[in-house]
Amino acid sequence: MSKKIILCVVLLLVSSLAPSSAKRKKTAKKAAPQTEQRYQEIDNYDFLYSGEDYIYQDNYAAIDNLMDEAFKHIGARYRSGAKGPSAFDCSGFTSYVYSKMMNKSIGASSRDQYARNTPIRKDELQTGDLVFFTSPNSGRGVGHVGIVVDVDPATGSFDFIHASSSSGVKVSNSRDGYYSRRYVGARRVN
Repeated sequence: MSKKIILCVVLLLVSSLAPSSAKRKKTAKKAAPQTEQRYQEIDNYDFLYSGEDYIYQDNYAAIDNLMDEAFKHIGARYRSGAKGPSAFDCSGFTSYVYSKMMNKSIGASSRDQYARNTPIRKDELQTGDLVFFTSPNSGRGVGHVGIVVDVDPATGSFDFIHASSSSGVKVSNSRDGYYSRRYVGARRVN
């Protein structure tokens, strides 16, 4: 009789613990979307990167700070030769952000930035890299620069933040007609 009582007590204890662990699992699942909501659009392709095909950035915090600084200036007006913080031209914007957040001199003009930094292929682009385009006045040479925000490895397209002469600081996509025809190359700041 005592063995049956002990067995019943053990079964009661086990069955009483099972629902509480199920509740914990449900709570954990509910907490995950709240955490995911903190991430912005620029992080939406991270799940696609895998293995050795993707070169992970050494310093995520520095890149996040760089992007935070860049996004603080969305809507700032364009002015030729302006180096910020209230107005920028394209190279003034990129050099201001890199100087302020990473204490790096990347060059004064878009051509200088193109010449001074490390060349990378389009399929190597990462957040924080510099991307270069021709402009109406530059012929086939470099005339415009922006900072990569996000890369879609499935299509090879990328979003970039830059000081546009028509709209000021904004985010554009490399597939936009104007920029898709004018892409020159990319550089990594080391």
